[in-house]
Amino acid sequence: MVDDEKDPVSGAPRGNGADGDPAAETPSGVDDRAALASELEAAKERWLRAQADLENYKKRAQRERQEALRYGSEGLLRELLPVIDNLERALEHARSLPAAGALVEGLELVRRGMIETLERHGVRPVEAHGTAFDPNVHQAIEHVESEHPPNTIVGEHQRGYALHDRLLRPALVSVGKGRGGGERDVETTDDDG
Repeated sequence: MVDDEKDPVSGAPRGNGADGDPAAETPSGVDDRAALASELEAAKERWLRAQADLENYKKRAQRERQEALRYGSEGLLRELLPVIDNLERALEHARSLPAAGALVEGLELVRRGMIETLERHGVRPVEAHGTAFDPNVHQAIEHVESEHPPNTIVGEHQRGYALHDRLLRPALVSVGKGRGGGERDVETTDDDG
């Protein structure tokens, strides 16, 4: 009997379509292959995305590692800056004493050693006196009349420092505003009306 024949692979009864027309039957193998191809393409796309994510993660981790090495000592260096300030104040005071030659020499050696050590670790002083005021690296604490052009730094109250390209501490400065001729601090109004 033709109707009782079974497919040797699946064991399902073989027969014609519902209307008995063999052309109306869709081979399940073609549908399965299309579904598998679609799944394979989706899996390939997910794999490529995962690979790209992994590469991005590796690059980001490498950047973070390099930044940690470059700026990892920032906190310690920031805390050493007041020590250097105090050492420079002590040196300045010792220079004013008449019989402090050896003390001045010793303090100068210690100061120079600290500055050289900081420089080896990427710390450098921020240029201030005589330069144009830059709010990115300077902090103005006063404006003073001066014969220098406006916005020129005429005094440095506390030295600023940078670690590589990152500011550790801004320089505290006095900024010149020119002599009274061209600029006025406060506008006056006429009270006649």
